[in-house]
This record gives sequence, structure tokens and C-alpha cells, in this order.
Amino acid sequence: MLVLALSLISAGCAVVPGYDAYSLRMQKTSSVKLPVQTPEGLKPMKVDVQEIDANLVIRKQQALMQAKANATPPVVEPIKHRDYRVGAGDVLTVIVWGHPDLTLPTGNFRSAEESGTVVSEDGTIFFPFVGVLKVEGKTIPQVRDLISQRLSPYIENVQVSIRVAAFRSKRIYVAGEVESPGVYAITDIPMTVVEAVNQAGGFTDNADKSRVLLNRNGELTLLDLLAVYEYGDLSQNIRLQNGDILTVADNQLNKVYILGEVKATGSLTIRNGRMTLAEALSDSGNIDMETANPYQIFVVRGGETPEIYHLSAKEPDALLLAEGFPLQRRDILFVDTADLVRWNKFISNLTPSRNFFELDTSADNLLGTGGGGGSTFNPL
Repeated sequence: MLVLALSLISAGCAVVPGYDAYSLRMQKTSSVKLPVQTPEGLKPMKVDVQEIDANLVIRKQQALMQAKANATPPVVEPIKHRDYRVGAGDVLTVIVWGHPDLTLPTGNFRSAEESGTVVSEDGTIFFPFVGVLKVEGKTIPQVRDLISQRLSPYIENVQVSIRVAAFRSKRIYVAGEVESPGVYAITDIPMTVVEAVNQAGGFTDNADKSRVLLNRNGELTLLDLLAVYEYGDLSQNIRLQNGDILTVADNQLNKVYILGEVKATGSLTIRNGRMTLAEALSDSGNIDMETANPYQIFVVRGGETPEIYHLSAKEPDALLLAEGFPLQRRDILFVDTADLVRWNKFISNLTPSRNFFELDTSADNLLGTGGGGGSTFNPL
């Protein structure tokens, strides 16, 4: 019994799960083997544990700024008023002043859309005394001039007024995390990404404003509308074209996972693409000061090239480093356990074993099988 207990104490790292890893964590320049994506596929390779210090924070911020500078900006068209060009499916209202017989009347029972002239699939319309006219691709002033020229032989001092009663030829599609996803018509007012989101009722609470995907003829462009709202970056607010598909991403994959000695383990959602290490610790209820080892805070980052970062909160100014360290989605934040707590867990695991051996000795004595020549128990 005593020999077994001593052997358990000497092999405590095998009894308490994870205890053996502590010696590795104490080494500042330690490295661990992780699966790394290589041209030959996934292979186990050593990944160094990087210290979160001022130099690392500066390098991370510089790399982020450089990535933004190197990013290819989307093609931006000047957002200004342009004359709308008629397309197939549009409904036109044509009024010839002084000649009501050439204009279909509107009223309580017929809207302007119902009484208007629909542009056919081949881009033409029919109008009395004019015949069939090709209007697709023309602006409203151009259509007006064309009809006036054709009517001038029949009507003296002809005056024609034309407007679009229904915009049906050009549309965009808004999907994802907006209040009212659906199909929206492009009118004579320029349709931008921000305008499309506003027409769709705005973002939902679960929307990621920094990840708005534009699909234009199969070509994908990722837009950051948060930069538009907060920094006035109009390069992200591009003008939409007919057939564009706009998808607002959600926050389901924008999570970081909090493990170890914090008040509330679990996952946190990165809102609008931003969360620092200090913010994650705060939102998880902060470090549990009774059980945690504040010298051992780790951030594990997966991907094709995994990374491991270590923060030693020996001084309060370490929180400034944590505030300057940005987290990425799918990061894992781990706060290690204090030495004394590890030892207490080891003892608590050892105590049931001691009670078991004491119970076993008592049972031997009761059954008369124990050593020392005790009396034999005879149930009969």
C-alpha cells in the first residue's frame, strides 16, 4: 500500500491529465508539433511558441496595414446621377400634350403602370402614328426625341412627355443577414451597396458588416462596409449593376473559443471582424484569480500554418499588450492552471485510491483472509 502510494506520487504527472505538459509551458522558447499544410499535404512540424510583447504587437499591426495596402481595391464607378437607360420589361408612360386620344387614361381603376406601354423582349414599343420603335438602351430624353420626330408630320408643334412607370428590366439580389432579403429593382437613382442594404431593411443583429460578398457574373469580390461607415472608405461602396448578387455574411464562423481558468468558458462572437485578447478575457468574466496562472495565457491559431502565442501577465502593463493583440476567428484562448491547484487536483485524485486500499484491507480482515493469523470468519 505504502509502496503503491509513493509510486503514484512519483508518477503524479501520469495521474493528473495534462500535468506533464506543464514543464513544456514553462519554457519560453518551447515548440510543439502540429499538423502543417505543405505542398506534399499535412505533415507534423514544429511550431514555436511566440511571446506576445511590444515588438510582436507592432509587427502584427504593421502586417495588417501592409495587407490592406496590398489588397486589390474593387473597381469603383463614380457615383453620380446618370440618365436611366430603358430595358426590356420596363413600363413607359407616354403623354402627347393636347392629344388625349393618344394617351391611355389613368384613374382609380387603372394605375400608371397598368396603363403604360411595356417594352417588349426585343426592346421595342408600339405607339400610334409612330409604329414600332427600338427603345432598349436609350435614355428617356432620347426616346422622347425619337417619338417627337415621328409624330411631327402628323401633329404641329408636338410636345411629348415620357417617364418610367415601372422599373422592371434591371434588378439586383440581396441575400444573407439583412432584414428583408429579396429582389430589388435598379431605378434612375444610382444603386450602391449601401443603398441596396438599406432597401433590404438594413443589417440583422447577426450580420458581419465587414464581410459582404458581391457576385458579379461569377466574379466574387469581398467588401467591407464597416470601413464605409466608420472610416468613410467609399472604395467599398461600389455602384451595382444588373444581375449583381449581394450576400451579407453572418457571425456563425466568427468565433473564438475560451478554455481554461476563466469565469465563463465557451465561445465568443467577433463582432464586425474585431476583437482583442483583452476584450476576449474581459467578456469571458476575466481570469479566475483563485485557480489561474496569469503567467501562462495562450492563443492557439489554426490554419495552413498554425501559430501559438504566449502572454505572461506578470505586470499590469501586460493588459496593454493584450489590448493591442487582435484575435482572429477560430482562435483558441487558453488560461493555464496554477501550480497549487494542479497539486490539489492530484491529491484529490489520490485520496479515493487511498480509501479503496483501506477498504480492501478491512474486507480481508472481515473475511479472515488477511495476514497475521486472525480468526476465520464462518458464515455458517
